[in-house]
Amino acid sequence: MMDDMRSTICPAVTASTPDEFRKQIERATAVAVRLHLDVSDGILTPSKLIEIGELWWPGNAQADIHVMYKWPFEHAALLLNLRPQLIIVHAEAEGDFIAFAQKAHSQGVEVGVAIQQDTPAEVLASAIQHIDHVLIFSGKLGYFGGEADLSLLNKVKQLRAMKPQLEIGWDGGVKPENVRQLAEGGIDVLNSGGFFQHSADPHEAYESLTEALGT
Repeated sequence: MMDDMRSTICPAVTASTPDEFRKQIERATAVAVRLHLDVSDGILTPSKLIEIGELWWPGNAQADIHVMYKWPFEHAALLLNLRPQLIIVHAEAEGDFIAFAQKAHSQGVEVGVAIQQDTPAEVLASAIQHIDHVLIFSGKLGYFGGEADLSLLNKVKQLRAMKPQLEIGWDGGVKPENVRQLAEGGIDVLNSGGFFQHSADPHEAYESLTEALGT
Protein backbone atom coordinates (compact mmCIF):
# COMPACT_ATOMS: atom_id res chain seq x y z
CA MET A 1 0.00 0.00 0.00
CA MET A 2 0.99 3.61 -0.47
CA ASP A 3 2.53 5.08 2.68
CA ASP A 4 0.88 8.50 2.41
CA MET A 5 -2.77 8.00 3.32
CA ARG A 6 -3.78 11.66 3.17
CA SER A 7 -6.54 12.28 0.63
CA THR A 8 -5.27 12.85 -2.89
CA ILE A 9 -6.98 14.58 -5.82
CA CYS A 10 -6.47 12.40 -8.88
CA PRO A 11 -7.51 13.74 -12.32
CA ALA A 12 -9.42 11.18 -14.39
CA VAL A 13 -8.90 10.58 -18.10
CA THR A 14 -11.98 9.22 -19.88
CA ALA A 15 -11.44 9.36 -23.64
CA SER A 16 -12.85 7.57 -26.66
CA THR A 17 -10.12 8.56 -29.15
CA PRO A 18 -6.30 8.76 -29.00
CA ASP A 19 -6.41 12.51 -29.70
CA GLU A 20 -8.90 13.13 -26.91
CA PHE A 21 -6.80 10.95 -24.62
CA ARG A 22 -3.65 12.96 -25.37
CA LYS A 23 -5.40 16.25 -24.63
CA GLN A 24 -6.76 14.98 -21.32
CA ILE A 25 -3.39 13.50 -20.34
CA GLU A 26 -1.73 16.85 -21.00
CA ARG A 27 -4.30 18.65 -18.82
CA ALA A 28 -3.94 16.11 -16.03
CA THR A 29 -0.13 15.96 -15.97
CA ALA A 30 0.05 19.75 -15.89
CA VAL A 31 -1.22 19.64 -12.31
CA ALA A 32 -0.86 16.13 -10.87
CA VAL A 33 1.46 13.14 -10.70
CA ARG A 34 -1.14 10.45 -9.99
CA LEU A 35 -3.63 9.82 -12.82
CA HIS A 36 -6.81 7.74 -13.12
CA LEU A 37 -7.11 6.26 -16.63
CA ASP A 38 -10.42 4.75 -17.75
CA VAL A 39 -10.95 2.03 -20.32
CA SER A 40 -14.29 0.37 -21.08
CA ASP A 41 -15.47 -2.41 -23.39
CA GLY A 42 -18.98 -1.35 -24.33
CA ILE A 43 -20.29 -4.55 -22.70
CA LEU A 44 -20.04 -3.90 -18.96
CA THR A 45 -20.54 -0.27 -19.96
CA PRO A 46 -22.87 1.44 -22.44
CA SER A 47 -19.94 3.19 -24.14
CA LYS A 48 -16.56 2.08 -25.44
CA LEU A 49 -13.43 4.05 -24.60
CA ILE A 50 -9.84 4.00 -25.85
CA GLU A 51 -8.24 0.56 -26.26
CA ILE A 52 -5.91 -0.74 -23.54
CA GLY A 53 -3.07 -0.88 -26.08
CA GLU A 54 -3.46 2.84 -26.74
CA LEU A 55 -2.88 3.86 -23.12
CA TRP A 56 0.26 5.79 -22.25
CA TRP A 57 1.45 8.32 -19.69
CA PRO A 58 4.63 10.34 -19.04
CA GLY A 59 7.42 8.64 -17.17
CA ASN A 60 7.11 10.95 -14.16
CA ALA A 61 3.43 10.09 -13.67
CA GLN A 62 1.79 7.26 -11.73
CA ALA A 63 -1.15 5.57 -13.42
CA ASP A 64 -4.18 3.85 -11.94
CA ILE A 65 -5.95 1.96 -14.75
CA HIS A 66 -9.68 1.54 -14.18
CA VAL A 67 -10.76 -1.41 -16.34
CA MET A 68 -14.51 -1.33 -16.97
CA TYR A 69 -14.55 -4.67 -18.79
CA LYS A 70 -16.86 -7.64 -18.37
CA TRP A 71 -13.91 -10.03 -18.86
CA PRO A 72 -10.87 -7.98 -17.79
CA PHE A 73 -8.51 -10.85 -17.08
CA GLU A 74 -8.38 -11.82 -20.76
CA HIS A 75 -6.24 -8.67 -21.06
CA ALA A 76 -4.05 -9.33 -18.00
CA ALA A 77 -0.75 -9.59 -19.88
CA LEU A 78 -1.36 -6.36 -21.80
CA LEU A 79 -2.35 -4.49 -18.65
CA LEU A 80 0.63 -5.72 -16.65
CA ASN A 81 3.07 -4.95 -19.48
CA LEU A 82 2.04 -1.28 -19.17
CA ARG A 83 3.48 -1.27 -15.62
CA PRO A 84 0.87 0.92 -13.90
CA GLN A 85 1.01 1.34 -10.15
CA LEU A 86 -2.57 0.05 -9.80
CA ILE A 87 -5.11 -1.88 -11.88
CA ILE A 88 -8.77 -1.60 -10.83
CA VAL A 89 -11.33 -4.12 -12.09
CA HIS A 90 -15.03 -4.32 -11.27
CA ALA A 91 -16.67 -6.57 -8.70
CA GLU A 92 -19.37 -6.98 -11.34
CA ALA A 93 -16.84 -8.44 -13.86
CA GLU A 94 -16.29 -12.14 -14.65
CA GLY A 95 -13.17 -14.22 -14.12
CA ASP A 96 -10.62 -15.39 -11.55
CA PHE A 97 -9.72 -12.24 -9.62
CA ILE A 98 -7.48 -13.94 -7.06
CA ALA A 99 -5.29 -15.54 -9.74
CA PHE A 100 -4.97 -12.13 -11.41
CA ALA A 101 -4.16 -10.41 -8.12
CA GLN A 102 -1.44 -12.91 -7.33
CA LYS A 103 0.13 -12.46 -10.76
CA ALA A 104 -0.03 -8.67 -10.50
CA HIS A 105 1.50 -8.65 -7.03
CA SER A 106 4.32 -10.91 -8.23
CA GLN A 107 5.15 -8.18 -10.75
CA GLY A 108 4.93 -5.31 -8.25
CA VAL A 109 1.55 -4.00 -9.45
CA GLU A 110 -1.24 -3.30 -6.95
CA VAL A 111 -4.83 -4.37 -7.59
CA GLY A 112 -8.14 -2.75 -6.83
CA VAL A 113 -11.82 -3.55 -7.15
CA ALA A 114 -14.55 -1.06 -8.04
CA ILE A 115 -18.04 -1.53 -6.61
CA GLN A 116 -21.05 0.13 -8.20
CA GLN A 117 -23.81 1.83 -6.25
CA ASP A 118 -25.96 -1.28 -5.74
CA THR A 119 -23.07 -3.66 -5.01
CA PRO A 120 -22.60 -4.26 -1.27
CA ALA A 121 -19.14 -4.08 0.24
CA GLU A 122 -19.62 -7.60 1.62
CA VAL A 123 -19.06 -9.16 -1.82
CA LEU A 124 -15.35 -8.40 -1.41
CA ALA A 125 -14.94 -10.19 1.93
CA SER A 126 -13.62 -13.47 0.55
CA ALA A 127 -10.93 -11.76 -1.54
CA ILE A 128 -10.13 -8.75 0.67
CA GLN A 129 -6.62 -9.90 1.62
CA HIS A 130 -5.67 -9.80 -2.07
CA ILE A 131 -7.10 -6.29 -2.59
CA ASP A 132 -5.03 -3.12 -2.16
CA HIS A 133 -7.63 -0.54 -3.20
CA VAL A 134 -11.42 -0.37 -3.38
CA LEU A 135 -13.06 2.21 -5.64
CA ILE A 136 -16.51 3.29 -4.50
CA PHE A 137 -18.23 4.13 -7.78
CA SER A 138 -20.92 6.80 -7.78
CA GLY A 139 -20.61 7.85 -11.40
CA LYS A 140 -21.84 6.79 -14.83
CA LEU A 141 -19.87 3.86 -16.26
CA GLY A 142 -17.83 5.00 -19.23
CA TYR A 143 -18.82 8.67 -19.02
CA PHE A 144 -17.88 11.85 -17.21
CA GLY A 145 -20.53 13.08 -14.86
CA GLY A 146 -22.70 11.53 -12.23
CA GLU A 147 -23.57 12.72 -8.78
CA ALA A 148 -21.70 12.04 -5.57
CA ASP A 149 -24.14 9.90 -3.60
CA LEU A 150 -22.70 10.50 -0.16
CA SER A 151 -24.82 7.73 1.35
CA LEU A 152 -22.30 5.36 -0.25
CA LEU A 153 -19.79 6.49 2.37
CA ASN A 154 -21.40 3.93 4.66
CA LYS A 155 -19.37 1.34 2.75
CA VAL A 156 -16.13 2.85 4.07
CA LYS A 157 -16.60 1.56 7.64
CA GLN A 158 -17.49 -1.89 6.32
CA LEU A 159 -14.38 -1.97 4.15
CA ARG A 160 -12.09 -0.71 6.92
CA ALA A 161 -13.49 -3.38 9.25
CA MET A 162 -12.42 -6.02 6.72
CA LYS A 163 -8.96 -4.50 6.12
CA PRO A 164 -7.90 -1.39 8.08
CA GLN A 165 -4.96 -0.50 5.80
CA LEU A 166 -7.07 -0.62 2.63
CA GLU A 167 -6.80 2.37 0.30
CA ILE A 168 -10.29 3.62 -0.67
CA GLY A 169 -11.06 5.70 -3.74
CA TRP A 170 -14.15 7.54 -4.96
CA ASP A 171 -15.34 8.08 -8.52
CA GLY A 172 -18.34 10.23 -9.46
CA GLY A 173 -19.35 13.82 -8.86
CA VAL A 174 -16.20 15.01 -7.08
CA LYS A 175 -16.43 18.81 -6.72
CA PRO A 176 -15.11 21.51 -4.37
CA GLU A 177 -18.45 21.40 -2.55
CA ASN A 178 -18.00 17.80 -1.43
CA VAL A 179 -14.30 16.90 -1.38
CA ARG A 180 -13.90 17.74 2.30
CA GLN A 181 -16.91 15.63 3.28
CA LEU A 182 -15.65 12.72 1.17
CA ALA A 183 -12.21 12.93 2.72
CA GLU A 184 -13.61 13.14 6.23
CA GLY A 185 -15.76 10.13 5.34
CA GLY A 186 -12.62 8.08 4.83
CA ILE A 187 -11.86 8.46 1.11
CA ASP A 188 -8.14 8.42 0.33
CA VAL A 189 -8.21 9.04 -3.45
CA LEU A 190 -10.70 11.46 -4.99
CA ASN A 191 -10.92 10.94 -8.76
CA SER A 192 -12.11 14.07 -10.53
CA GLY A 193 -13.32 13.60 -14.09
CA GLY A 194 -15.92 15.92 -15.54
CA PHE A 195 -15.31 18.80 -13.14
CA PHE A 196 -11.62 18.80 -13.97
CA GLN A 197 -11.58 17.91 -17.67
CA HIS A 198 -14.50 20.17 -18.62
CA SER A 199 -13.04 23.19 -16.83
CA ALA A 200 -11.71 26.15 -18.82
CA ASP A 201 -8.52 26.19 -16.75
CA PRO A 202 -7.18 22.86 -15.37
CA HIS A 203 -4.85 24.61 -12.92
CA GLU A 204 -7.69 26.64 -11.47
CA ALA A 205 -9.97 23.59 -11.27
CA TYR A 206 -7.31 21.51 -9.53
CA GLU A 207 -6.48 24.30 -7.09
CA SER A 208 -10.14 24.77 -6.24
CA LEU A 209 -10.35 21.07 -5.30
CA THR A 210 -7.14 21.07 -3.24
CA GLU A 211 -8.09 24.30 -1.48
CA ALA A 212 -11.53 22.93 -0.59
CA LEU A 213 -9.81 19.80 0.67
CA GLY A 214 -7.50 21.90 2.80
CA THR A 215 -4.23 20.60 1.32
